[in-house]
Amino acid sequence: MKRHIAGKIVRGAIVEEVPTPDVRVIREAAHISQSQFAKLIGVNLRTLQNWEQHRTRPTGPARALLKIVASNPKAIEALHTS
Repeated sequence: MKRHIAGKIVRGAIVEEVPTPDVRVIREAAHISQSQFAKLIGVNLRTLQNWEQHRTRPTGPARALLKIVASNPKAIEALHTS
């Protein structure tokens, strides 16, 4: 386990790479500004900007929501209603 955590090759270990969503592409496909998108998905504007500039990566519920919007950019409209 320590070797795997350290990034060393461990025989028999299965490593799956989970692709990081391209937040900028997703947001632009929805035709919405950064500030509006951040507000709709419930994150700070700086967080969204960090995702778009690949400084940090979305995780958990934000990642799931981005996957939904990526598959159907019009899905963001459901968040407009309060």
